[in-house]
Amino acid sequence: MSQTRILSPKRVRRTLCRLAYEIVEHNQGAGSIALFGIEQSGVPIARAMADEVNTIDESAHMAYPLDVTPFRDDRPDVAPPEAPPHDLDVTDRDVVLIVDVVFTGRTARAALDAVLQYGRPRSFQLVVLIDRGHREYPIQPDAVGRRLQTKHREKVLVTPEADGFSVYVSD
Repeated sequence: MSQTRILSPKRVRRTLCRLAYEIVEHNQGAGSIALFGIEQSGVPIARAMADEVNTIDESAHMAYPLDVTPFRDDRPDVAPPEAPPHDLDVTDRDVVLIVDVVFTGRTARAALDAVLQYGRPRSFQLVVLIDRGHREYPIQPDAVGRRLQTKHREKVLVTPEADGFSVYVSD
């Protein structure tokens, strides 16, 4: 299996910084936002994004991990949790879902349901580092780091490295 590096850690950092500015500007500050990263791979990106937002807005936001597995339509064997894992209320807040790679939209759709266990947000925003296209659901990101035209069989990997994250495409 061959891998091609698409984004270096320096480019990923610059992209995350730009996306953080988009979040802050779109929400007229960061006061009303709640940041969520989709477990497993989206959480490190969400934490890096929270750091960027905190630097820009001089705030102390954290990124909450969001387990969407029980809410996926292709996993009917997994029951939704009886209680949310965090003591967080998102009622009347602007929820920002941070995803490393969006492909079919199924995970993002499940994330919408998963967030509703924390209350009724004012708005949902989807921020993605990499948009592959190929949607099966009518879900479009509000902010995109980079759009990559890929084949269905290819994989896009966001890999943590010593100096940040790199993005690879493999076949």
